[in-house]
Amino acid sequence: MAEHESLEYGKADFVLLDNVSMEEFMGNLKLRVKNMLLKSNCVLEAFGNAKTNRNDNSSRFGKYMDINFDFKGDPIGGHISNYLLEKVNGTLCVSARHQLLRGAPDSLLRSLHIQKDPTAYNYIKVGGQIKSSINDGADFKAVADAMKVIGFTGDEVQTVYKILATILHLGNLTFGVDGDVTLIENPKLVSILRELLSTKEENVEKAMLYRTVATGRDVIEKQHTIQEASYGRDALAKAMYERLFCWIVGRINDIIEVRNYDARVHGKNTVIGVLDIYGFEIFQNNSFEQFCINYCNEKLQQLFIQLVLKQEQEEYQREGIPWKHIDYFNNQIIVDLVEQQHKGIFSVLDEACMNVGKVTDEVFLQGLNGKLAKHAHYTSRKLSPTDKSLEFDRDFRIRHYAGDVVYSVVGFIDKNKDTLFQDFKRLLYNSANPVLKAMWPEGKLSITEVTKRPLTAATLFKNSMISLVENLASKEPYYVRCIKPNDVKSPLLFEQERCRHQVEYLGLLENVRVRRAGFAYRQTYPRFLQRYKMISEFTWPNHDLPSDKDAVKRLMQGCGFDHDVAYGKTKVFIRTPRTLFSLEEQRAEMVQRIVLFLQKVWRGTIARMRYRRMRAALVILRAYRRYKVKSYIREVNRRFKNVRAMKDYGRHVKWPTPPKVLRKFEEALRSIYNRWWAWTLIKGLSPEEALQVRAKVASLEALKGQRADLGLQRAWEGNYLVSMWDYSPDTASSFTLVSSELQRKDKFMRVLFSCNVRKINRFHKAEDRAVLITDRHLYKMDPLKQYKPMKSIPLYNVTGVSVSPGKDQLVVFHTKDSRDLVVCLQGMVPANESRIGELDVNVNAILLRLVSLEN
Repeated sequence: MAEHESLEYGKADFVLLDNVSMEEFMGNLKLRVKNMLLKSNCVLEAFGNAKTNRNDNSSRFGKYMDINFDFKGDPIGGHISNYLLEKVNGTLCVSARHQLLRGAPDSLLRSLHIQKDPTAYNYIKVGGQIKSSINDGADFKAVADAMKVIGFTGDEVQTVYKILATILHLGNLTFGVDGDVTLIENPKLVSILRELLSTKEENVEKAMLYRTVATGRDVIEKQHTIQEASYGRDALAKAMYERLFCWIVGRINDIIEVRNYDARVHGKNTVIGVLDIYGFEIFQNNSFEQFCINYCNEKLQQLFIQLVLKQEQEEYQREGIPWKHIDYFNNQIIVDLVEQQHKGIFSVLDEACMNVGKVTDEVFLQGLNGKLAKHAHYTSRKLSPTDKSLEFDRDFRIRHYAGDVVYSVVGFIDKNKDTLFQDFKRLLYNSANPVLKAMWPEGKLSITEVTKRPLTAATLFKNSMISLVENLASKEPYYVRCIKPNDVKSPLLFEQERCRHQVEYLGLLENVRVRRAGFAYRQTYPRFLQRYKMISEFTWPNHDLPSDKDAVKRLMQGCGFDHDVAYGKTKVFIRTPRTLFSLEEQRAEMVQRIVLFLQKVWRGTIARMRYRRMRAALVILRAYRRYKVKSYIREVNRRFKNVRAMKDYGRHVKWPTPPKVLRKFEEALRSIYNRWWAWTLIKGLSPEEALQVRAKVASLEALKGQRADLGLQRAWEGNYLVSMWDYSPDTASSFTLVSSELQRKDKFMRVLFSCNVRKINRFHKAEDRAVLITDRHLYKMDPLKQYKPMKSIPLYNVTGVSVSPGKDQLVVFHTKDSRDLVVCLQGMVPANESRIGELDVNVNAILLRLVSLEN
């Protein structure tokens, strides 16, 4: 921060940003923009600050930042303007160079051919003391992270490091003489510079030792003397750093600047301008930089006088408020002394720089003495021979508003010309590094191309100050004055004389006198009413008095503040802050009550709206449900209207999808239809067919999901061995005789099931057998011996039947004595004819009957 700073705020309309949705834009940009605005200050301080005798981190440039806010108060972008970066080798970029030397990793330092010791570089050690409380390692990491957040690419950051390293190496470049030829004494540095600048080594050496001059159509190369080579080297270092700093500011602006903002879509916006600029400086040796800085402070003081002191008193007179005029120092005369056309110091300096031939600083001082000899705020040793504080042909004194300052003219001419040989510009423009090349666009001009004489540093600075003051004058200013209590950076020492001097030259005394004699607060009647009308019953919510002025009088009288108020033509003036604080307290209390009332009304309104919406939704829902139900019933009726006349009684008809509310109804309706369909089929069957259908249904219920094929698609014959008459009469005859003999013997009523099987014994061997199941016994027979009975098992000894789920038709008859009978029906039956279901239902029926008899 500078020693004395001011903050300036203002309001303006502007246009912003790309055509994107507000939600998307604000969601992604708010935090990012805020981060970049904060991080930009970290980067600018690293490259624009330096250690001085009074400050470890003193701003050596001026900065004005516009911060753009949207209608919700969120930052959406900004723009930075910089003023007069000091280019003195002893202080230039000390912060950035120290951070690079002491904070960069060793690998980066090796790639830049630099070492950590700052005393090894002339441009740093020439500044004197280099110890400070600053942690360069932490600062280097913070700056690197900040550049990444802002949006600098990796190549851009590397180019920045290379430029800093180039400047350090340039400071160590020395020149010598061999006869009449100027040479570089440490040629290894040329190779390093070539690598860092991405150019040719011979081009670097040539630019350092020669200057190309065009005389008409002829182009000659003029060799430098040692002094000229040293001057060119220093000028190159300062110019490279200035271009780097301006490029960094421009790069940040490219990223944070708002564009294409549509106020009609996104709402009104606000701009807050923050001015952070150097304060008034008085050193042991005050040169061109201090002169420009103090001129800047004169301009800002002039603005302060106009906006705060002069306009304050003029406003009282304009509003018809009784007022006693207070004298104050108007520094317009000093501003004119510096910037007046043809007579001002800047004009004299520019004239001296444009003269042909050798122009010295002494010639410039003589010009000042000639044109400003009678000026009350200017003097020199020639004009005041008895003043021994001034040196002949070197010093002049200006009586600033902040006090007298003695300036040394040594270096004024060179610093104002700011000469940089065109050879250096062409050298850097022809670099293979695109970032470095873009910093020197004028280097593309050949030596024979005629260019305009560039504006001097004084003219550029004067124009920028005039533009800055015009910008500030268009806004509503607020000032924050920073007072430095001592020069030794101690938090506990308060030097009264130093503080008094700062208070005096900042114009705070005049400001306090004007404020004390005047009124602390003033506001137009409509805006005052808009803010405080809720305090009085006569003005809330609207008044019926002849004018807003009468309404304000009635409000202040009702509050008992009429004695502390003056009424102007268009504004009300309140003398003491205590009255304003009391008004704010009453307003805050009333606002709370108004807010509660508004909340009550609004919540009631919302509740009624919600109730009406819910009721309307319920009515719509009911009507829709009725519609869906009726539509479903009509569709079902349409599809099943003629099912009686269909061959399958509507079995092929596809059911419509029911609404959710009718899903259970649809299940019941399907059940009713299925029962009707089954009844319609069954009522046309004979008693025998009906009995078989019931058996198949029983089998399906018993084995549902256990087997894929139960033989339900064919007629069940039961006694299959008797039915073999068609293809094996002898077999059928033998079986009939045997079964008749068994019936006579065992007294069974009827045959339930008979079939040829494959028996599997306990040795896992299969044999052809036959089974006969009656209502009393289970018989195992041998078909090869005329169906001779081999085993008879009473059914009351059978505990259950198990069947396999596969196609093998394996059946296990479980008995009480655990001598189970395992047979396979598949072996001697036609292919794909399953008899498992028929067997299972007959056996289970008999077993259930036996169980019921036992019980």
